Amino acid sequence: MKNVLLIALAVVFFMSCKTEPKQEEAPIEFSQFLQNYNEERLALYPLDATFAGDTRFNDQFPNSISEGYRGQLKDFYSKYLTGLQNYDRESFNENDQMSYDVLKWECDINLEGLTFPTNLRPIDQMWSVNLVMGQLASGSSAQPFKTVEDYNNWLKRVSQFIVWGDTAIANMKKGIKTWNVLPTSLIKKVIPQIESLAKGTVEDHLFYSPVKMFPENFTDAEKEKLTVEYEKMVSDQIIPLFTRMSKFLNEEYLPAGRSTSGISALKNGDGFYKHQIKLYTTTEMTADEVFELGKSEVARILSEMEKVKNEVGFKGDIKSFFNYVRNKKELMPFNTADEVLANFDAIHERMKPQLEKLFDKVPKTPFEIKRTESFREASASAEYNQGSLDGTRPGIFYVPVPDAKKYNTYSDESLFLHEAIPGHHYQISLQQENESLPEFRRTLWYSAYGEGWALYSESLGKELGLYTDPYQYFGMLGAEMHRAVRLVVDAGMHSKGWTREQAIQYSLDNEAESEAGITSEIERYMANPGQALSYKIGQLKIIELRKRAEATLGEKFDIREFHNVVLGTGCVPLELLEAKINSWIAANK
Repeated sequence: MKNVLLIALAVVFFMSCKTEPKQEEAPIEFSQFLQNYNEERLALYPLDATFAGDTRFNDQFPNSISEGYRGQLKDFYSKYLTGLQNYDRESFNENDQMSYDVLKWECDINLEGLTFPTNLRPIDQMWSVNLVMGQLASGSSAQPFKTVEDYNNWLKRVSQFIVWGDTAIANMKKGIKTWNVLPTSLIKKVIPQIESLAKGTVEDHLFYSPVKMFPENFTDAEKEKLTVEYEKMVSDQIIPLFTRMSKFLNEEYLPAGRSTSGISALKNGDGFYKHQIKLYTTTEMTADEVFELGKSEVARILSEMEKVKNEVGFKGDIKSFFNYVRNKKELMPFNTADEVLANFDAIHERMKPQLEKLFDKVPKTPFEIKRTESFREASASAEYNQGSLDGTRPGIFYVPVPDAKKYNTYSDESLFLHEAIPGHHYQISLQQENESLPEFRRTLWYSAYGEGWALYSESLGKELGLYTDPYQYFGMLGAEMHRAVRLVVDAGMHSKGWTREQAIQYSLDNEAESEAGITSEIERYMANPGQALSYKIGQLKIIELRKRAEATLGEKFDIREFHNVVLGTGCVPLELLEAKINSWIAANK
């Protein structure tokens, strides 16, 4: 009896101590999940934050090519990919469903990219972060130099950049051992860029530039202290780093450079190119499909070019007409870079009256045109740098003018439409200003969408009162041909064994760009496989969607509303854009 009583008391005691089973913790609100992603991402990509105008990370520069950092990225994207499983996508509104799909795509493509050892090729002549740092060092880009704290932030960022630079040398040495190196022709272009920053007096050095633009409200003591610190930074850190890089590139890397042009020459190069096609086109297209599409587009555009050749009365064949346009003195009317920039201002003024017919939403972010900095001008293309999220820093259209007297204007109208208005400036600024988007989508970039929109913008020239001069219309065709040729030569080099020289010759045979310009372009594709595919693939998709909307909606079709829907998504993969437009068509049918 006693034992039974003891057992009963023990059961009662156990039951009284037993806690309720732990409930599964509910996921945080989806909006907060997206905000957390954005905050963690900015900490991992502080340069992106700086370009967006977020100043919190202006003193940071992670060693992005180290294995430790790549491990952090893998953990980050894996965590958020797993976290998405906590949410029921079907219960979301259309905007949240788009954000869900975009975030999943981001995590998937970045995790896939981390499986390739791209950090062993950290420097090239076109895309690498050392060139971005040079832009920031000039004091005229996204890095602010308005306060003493700003100046100190840059000193801290530079000290971390030195670590990156030495890691780049170490990684390239590993690349030599594993035959993961740049083509020799690209190394020859990188060396002068590096050498230019390894020499000269401190006072004339690019990284000393901020000292020459002290704000007036700085005290003499502050100016003196910062001057000493910047002299020390340039003489003790920057010049020695670029000297080490120059020595390595000349003595070790150049002799190890490869003679092949395409990425398929590297280990798993075919797999990497497949990834790059997906990354830059946001499609599942194969290299063969890209190549064949390029050839068909080249043939179509050539027939349009023949019409312009006949219109101006040129009697030779199309290749002769290319040479004629390249060398026509009337198309090279300038003596100074300022005259080149003024011509773009004039183009803008001509099209302004027509813009409101196609767009009823325009950016608040201001816009400027600037000459490309001299240290990178020789190998740079015209480009757009976005303004800040709050609109206080303008969007900038950079124009390289290595020799104003040889600058040919025949493609200036299409170039302005692409890089400036309504191309990159409208698309990027409206995206950044769109408060209906979660913050991570306001600064997101997909090349197929962004470059596709910019190339589509070139086709709007006649609707905007441009292309009245047949040579400017030929310039638009030339720019479109340039992007069609890219499909052929990029896939040709990276999947079909084409040499750099074959790609250059194909371009010379089919477009009116100068040989020097074409060579620079071909080497650009060699440096970043697949990027050049995004323009034409995106443009063709947007044109297809516009035609579908026009055909389905008939008189109900409003071009301004179509542009609002396209631009209102922000940058998204093309499949998601198509779904959005199809939904809009159905709702308005």
